[in-house]
Amino acid sequence: MSLAKLFALIQYPLPHHLLSRLVGWLAECRIPWLKNALVQAFIRQFRVDMDEAAEPDPTAYATFNDFFTRELEEGVRPIGEGIVSPADGTLSQFGPIEAGQLLQAKGHRFSAMELLGGDGEAARRYLGGSFATVYLSPSDYHRVHMPVSGTLTEMVYVPGRLFSVNAATTEHVPNLFARNERLVCHFDTAYGPMAVVLVGAMIVAAIETVWAGQITPLPRGDVQRIRFDTPVRLEKGEEMGRFKLGSTVVMAFSEPVAFADGIAPVAKVQMGQTLGSV
Repeated sequence: MSLAKLFALIQYPLPHHLLSRLVGWLAECRIPWLKNALVQAFIRQFRVDMDEAAEPDPTAYATFNDFFTRELEEGVRPIGEGIVSPADGTLSQFGPIEAGQLLQAKGHRFSAMELLGGDGEAARRYLGGSFATVYLSPSDYHRVHMPVSGTLTEMVYVPGRLFSVNAATTEHVPNLFARNERLVCHFDTAYGPMAVVLVGAMIVAAIETVWAGQITPLPRGDVQRIRFDTPVRLEKGEEMGRFKLGSTVVMAFSEPVAFADGIAPVAKVQMGQTLGSV
């Protein structure tokens, strides 16, 4: 048995939510010496480039989470043409949505309907469309931005597990992104409907949006749907949310996307980088 498969298997019995909430408590600690020690250790371990941050002094952040979700200096992520990456990270998979299925990893597919919280009507919008998945590692910038301009129509909280979403787990845990806790954000765009799914993961303490603040963690229970009668309009490249510790963004587009030449699965991408066009 490979180490990657073993790593995936040992996650099944773990108390995912308890571990994540404990890490969340530590990440919100305001004891200066402890917070600074955590931040400095993280910078060394993951070689974080603080020169890109709007606030380059690591000790200036009130909590580890404030550091982790730090704002970038204006202009360091130019916004490209067409559909752009919503975040810094690894473009783990992308391509057509075939028979309502998205590719997770070699040998693993998952359904759009399950990803969207069991909503068959919403899933039908994306038949014949395209998807792209961006994985945010601990070292990446952790704010999520709009891949195209759009108007928010509905937000759906879907309870679930909190498996890690790194490459090892993605390759060995079936339906990973449809198992984990997630926040589905539906938008109307000039290219038709678009869903941006913020997927929770092991030790992700919370997911926030710019229109509703912190959403997760919520008590585990039923799918919760929130519609917006007052339009929430966000332009391409504008911040839409953030992860308090790393995770994954899955985008679904109702129209086929012509992905840009030169990008490939497992390629590193940056927020604002052109992924393709409709």
